Amino acid sequence: MLRIFIIMSYVLVISVITFLISSLFTYLNTGADRAKILHLEVKKEVQYLPKLTWAENGNEGREMDDQVLNSIENDYLDAWYVKNVAFRNNDITGIEDFYTESARVNLYDNIYKNKLDSLTIESTTFKHKPDILFFSEDGQLIVLEDKNVIEYKKFYEKDELVFETTEENSYKVILLLEDGFWRIRHMVKQSSKPIAPRFDAVPINFTMKGINYYPKDTPWDMFGDDFKLRVIKKDFKIIRKAGLNSIRIFIPYEDFGSAVVLPEKLEKLRKVLDAAEKNNLKVVVTLFDFYGNYDILDWTLNQRHLETIVSTFKDHKAILAWDLKNEPNLDFDQRGKETVISWLEQMLILVKSIDKNHAVTVGWSNTESAHILSDKLDFVSFHYYEDKANFEDDYLVLKKQIPNKELVLGEFGISSYSGLWKPFIGSPEKQAIYHEEMQKVLNKNNISFLSWTLYDFETVPSEVVGKLPWRVNPQKEFGFIDVKGNKKPSFKFITK
Repeated sequence: MLRIFIIMSYVLVISVITFLISSLFTYLNTGADRAKILHLEVKKEVQYLPKLTWAENGNEGREMDDQVLNSIENDYLDAWYVKNVAFRNNDITGIEDFYTESARVNLYDNIYKNKLDSLTIESTTFKHKPDILFFSEDGQLIVLEDKNVIEYKKFYEKDELVFETTEENSYKVILLLEDGFWRIRHMVKQSSKPIAPRFDAVPINFTMKGINYYPKDTPWDMFGDDFKLRVIKKDFKIIRKAGLNSIRIFIPYEDFGSAVVLPEKLEKLRKVLDAAEKNNLKVVVTLFDFYGNYDILDWTLNQRHLETIVSTFKDHKAILAWDLKNEPNLDFDQRGKETVISWLEQMLILVKSIDKNHAVTVGWSNTESAHILSDKLDFVSFHYYEDKANFEDDYLVLKKQIPNKELVLGEFGISSYSGLWKPFIGSPEKQAIYHEEMQKVLNKNNISFLSWTLYDFETVPSEVVGKLPWRVNPQKEFGFIDVKGNKKPSFKFITK
């Protein structure tokens, strides 16, 4: 009996060892997981998407097919991304996967020195124009020149920003094929020059008498699953018949697909713009709604999102202007004022490089922030929910502060809510008086305006004002038309 037990134990041990060896052999033959090598939780394609254009003048040496070129591009951009992350965090994680042993030496030395000196570098690239100069016959070595690389960098010392620059650089790069991946063996900067973008003004030459628009039943989700073009067309007729000539709409960043914009969302936006054009309504398109990251490592993703939308619709006759972001100054405390402003400036540069015919603005939440970037924006848009008695004085102060740019009142209004959470404060009659008096000031000073908003709403998403009932309920009743479709007294003063 003991002999049988020993034999069975021996067979079991041999079986386990055989299984483990077989599993190891299978793993080694399937290759490493690229996502694990990247040390990232998300695939590369949603991490880093600078604009890359290959030169088409050929190369010396072995002929290259599209599959190899795609592999080189992916590994090369991964190397840039990992290096950016490493210098941002002063952490060498991931460097060995994209740089050869000899190339890692200088990178490790620089990162170590920066860490000792409490220096960090935040950086990204916007454009690459690589040209393969040589591809070895054995397919193991590439020499390329990356021309006119647009790089943005911020240098921090002890978490304080000390320097910020945008440069146009050119590099010569050698890549080696190791373990199935292209690693950078050598990278030398050949030339470098700082660049300062130009902001050529585009006047709007149009007096807006408009309104911020959401359909009654889909506020803050205009392009969602319940998109109904017939409802939108009907609303546009109401808006135009009321004497208004423009609307402001909002493009939610994630809902539209983030970096890779969804074709079905573009088609819905096209239908909205077509309907606006048919009703002689001009449209201010507000981008990046519900986006609030601004992280420099996100910028290339933001740029691809913006590029897709602006390039698709820049020639549409309904477009009046692009609004880069709704009330970004509200993110200053959480995300950092200089970070948000830098992000806005980079998005502005990109829009203007794509569309040279339409004005660009930012929807600031108040008059105090409205001066920011005013020298670069085509017109200044600000929102006003303060006491109407102070509006004209505040406007005139802002006009004196920014004399050479048109000022647009991008949002204003008052709730008619008078329920439990704010008893006796609002009413439909008080709302009508507010708009009547505001219209007098707007007409007196010839101020372009976009009021908030056409409809009352039955629900308001928590992402907009939170969940506190004394904030949510008043937000539901800013409209000129109630939830049943009846015009409120304020509708008489929707314009003058």
